[in-house]
Amino acid sequence: MSEKRETLGSRLGFILLSAGCAIGLGNVWRFPYITGQYGGAIFVLIYLMFLLLLGLPIIVMEFAVGRAARASLPVALKNLEPAGTKWHWYGPFSIAGNYILMMFYTVITGWLLAYCYYSICGTFVDFTTAAKTQEFFGAFLSSPKELAFWMVISVLIGFGVCSLGVRKGVENITKYLMFILLIMMCVLAVNSVFLPEGEEGLKFYLVPSTKKLMDAGIFNVLVAAMGQSFFSLSVGIGSMAIFGSYMAKNRSLTGESIWVVVLDTMVAIISGLIIFPACFAFGVSPEAGPNLLFITLPSVFAQMPGGRIWCSLFFIFMAFAALSTLIAVFENIIALNVDVFKAKRSKVIAINIPLMILLSIPCVLGFNEWSCFQPFGAGSCVLDVEDFIVSNVLLPFGALLIVCFCTMRLGWGWSKFIEEANQGDGVRYPKWLRWYCSIFPPIIILIIFLKGIIDKVKVFF
Repeated sequence: MSEKRETLGSRLGFILLSAGCAIGLGNVWRFPYITGQYGGAIFVLIYLMFLLLLGLPIIVMEFAVGRAARASLPVALKNLEPAGTKWHWYGPFSIAGNYILMMFYTVITGWLLAYCYYSICGTFVDFTTAAKTQEFFGAFLSSPKELAFWMVISVLIGFGVCSLGVRKGVENITKYLMFILLIMMCVLAVNSVFLPEGEEGLKFYLVPSTKKLMDAGIFNVLVAAMGQSFFSLSVGIGSMAIFGSYMAKNRSLTGESIWVVVLDTMVAIISGLIIFPACFAFGVSPEAGPNLLFITLPSVFAQMPGGRIWCSLFFIFMAFAALSTLIAVFENIIALNVDVFKAKRSKVIAINIPLMILLSIPCVLGFNEWSCFQPFGAGSCVLDVEDFIVSNVLLPFGALLIVCFCTMRLGWGWSKFIEEANQGDGVRYPKWLRWYCSIFPPIIILIIFLKGIIDKVKVFF
C-alpha cells in the first residue's frame, strides 16, 4: 500500500518551494556569466521577454497537470491521457531526467559546500590573483576522495531534509533557506554596488547597448536568451508537476506561477548586481565564463576590505541556492518512486541514498581518474554528457510534450487545462491564448532543441 499523499501547509510554502526548485546554479552561476558573454543589459532585456512569453505559460501547464492528477508526472500523464493514447510513455524518461540531473548536481553542490568551508576557514584570504585560485581549484578537482566526500555530504543533507516529510522537512526548511538566501543576496548586492568603480559594472549590466548586441550576434543572443529563460525554470522532467500535486485548489495556478517566475528572476538579476560591480571594481572580465565562480571571484573577494566575510557570505549563498534545488528534486525523485512503485517513503529514501551516491561517482571521477574520457572534445568530461542529456534533450522534449498534452485534443486538452489552471482565487489564464500556446512555445522549444544537438554534433566535424 502506498502512503497517503501529503499536502503543503501554506500558499507561501508552495511558492517558495517551487521557486527553490527553479532557483539554482542556472540563476546564480550561469545567468551572470552568460549575461557577460552576450552583451550585458541587452541580453537581460531579451531574457525577460522570453521568460514572460515562454517560461510562464509552460510552468502553469506543468503545475496544472500535477494538481489535476494529484500525482507525479509519469502517473499524471497516464491518469489524464485519453483512452488509447500513449503520453505516459514519457514517464520513464522524466524519471531518468531527475536522476541524471542529480548525478552531477550533487557533485557541484558538494563543490559549493567545500568552498563554504574553505572560505569560512580563511583559505582564500591570500588568493589575490586568479592564478592562485586556479591552482587551488585544479588540485581540488584532481582529488577523487575530496570530491566524493563533499558529494556524499550533499546527498545526505538533501535526503535528510526530505526524510522529515513534505511539510516538516521539505517545505519548512526550504522556506528558511529561501528567506536567508534573499537576505544574503541583498547584503552582498549592496556591498558590490557601492564598491569604487562598481558603477561601470552597473552600466554594463543595466544600460542596454545595440553595439553589444551586434558584437555578440543577434541570433546568438536570441537563442541564448531563449535557452536561459527556458532552463532556469526547470520545466520538462516533472519537477514542477510534483509541487502542483501538493497544492490546494483554492488558488489559481497563473497567479502562483507569476510569483515563482518573479522570485526566480529576482535571484538571477540580483546575482548580476553582486558579480558585475565586483568584477569591474577589480579589473576582472565579466566574460570569464564558467570559471567566474570558482576561479575568478575568490581572488576578487580577497582584494576587498573584509574580503573573508564577503567571500564566506557569497559561497554560503551559493550553497543555499544549490541546496534548494537539490532538496526539491530529491523530493520529486521520492514522490516518483512512491507513485510508480507504491512504496513507503522511508524505504524509497533508504534505497536512494546509496543509489544516488553510486550514480554520482562517474561525475566525480570524470575530473581526475577518468579525465581521459572527453566525449565532446578537449576539456569535456562525464559532467558534460550528463548535462547535455538533461539540458539539451530531456528538458526541451519534456516541455514540448507538456505543451502539446495541454493544447491538443488528442492529449488532455485545452478546456480541461484551463478549468484546472483557473480553479480558485487569483489571476486567470486567458482562454484566448490557445493558438499562441499551440504554436509559439513549440517552435521556440524546437529551435533550442535543434541548436543544442547541432552544437554538439559540430564537435565531431
